Amino acid sequence: MTTPAPGTPSWTRPLGATGTTLTAVCVGGSPLGSVPRLFGREVSADEGVATARAVLESPIRCLDTSNGYSDGESERRIGAAIAQVGGLPEDFVVMTKVDPRGEDYSGDRVRASVEESRARLGLDRLPLVHLHDPESFDLDEIAAPGGAVDALVALRESGAIGSIGLAGGRVQEMARYLELDVFDVLLVHNRWTLLDRSARDLLDEATARGMGIVNAAVYGGGILAAPASATGSGDRPATYGYRPAPPEIFDAVAAMRRACAERGTDLRTAALQFSVRDDRFATTVVGLSRPERIAQTLAATSAQLPDDLWDELESLLPPERVWLDAPFDR
Repeated sequence: MTTPAPGTPSWTRPLGATGTTLTAVCVGGSPLGSVPRLFGREVSADEGVATARAVLESPIRCLDTSNGYSDGESERRIGAAIAQVGGLPEDFVVMTKVDPRGEDYSGDRVRASVEESRARLGLDRLPLVHLHDPESFDLDEIAAPGGAVDALVALRESGAIGSIGLAGGRVQEMARYLELDVFDVLLVHNRWTLLDRSARDLLDEATARGMGIVNAAVYGGGILAAPASATGSGDRPATYGYRPAPPEIFDAVAAMRRACAERGTDLRTAALQFSVRDDRFATTVVGLSRPERIAQTLAATSAQLPDDLWDELESLLPPERVWLDAPFDR
């Protein structure tokens, strides 16, 4: 594992066999559309666009969004920022996701989702499109002939989109989708962090298949990035991975925070570096909603942390019974 920084060889990485290169950090676009229920604050349209524009002008060369984020508002604001800078820079990658409309996750819905995203972003071609959170639907229907997966494959084959990915939560369900052997990229969230290794077997499977891998939600929904005064106080965040956090999680967070402080750093920095130092991940997605957070994130990415910190943090990993998902059976 190495600590990447802009300008170093490890700052850019190939996304599996897709031919796409990403920077070690990618900005997550969910907060840009304003989701106060998850992120604790409203984000105005002007602030969202300004943040997206600041990303486009930064050493970070990747933005991750989704059709369904704030009913398309995240994509609209990113599209507005792209227009303000005169078009998407050649070295910049915007990846998005298809989402259902209510209970409709049909092939027609997938095609409509892609067209909506293209229009909002102002892009003729989308380089990477994920099937987003399919675990709430029946796999046999999603994967049926003419269904959602077939639609994505056809869009890739026609050249309308570049690569196709799988972005979801519960590892057992994601493993079933990998068995379809059609996806180029896997995006996991909340399941490979300082507090949770639910995705261990899933990552091994994706690596064996030669897929590109993206890691997201490395702060566990905020608990690894919050100040000590907020964690477990009754204010946000009292959750891990959008679920109520058990006592073992709070205990681990407190102990990890002390370990970091003793070495002159903070838990937010360690949580980010835990992911970006892992060469399996083409990029690590970090949600931002303020322009000033870009410089702070870059500083955290490249900070030099003592080697012995990682051993101690590993010893403080909570027991498997409180992870979001147990590793799937082979």
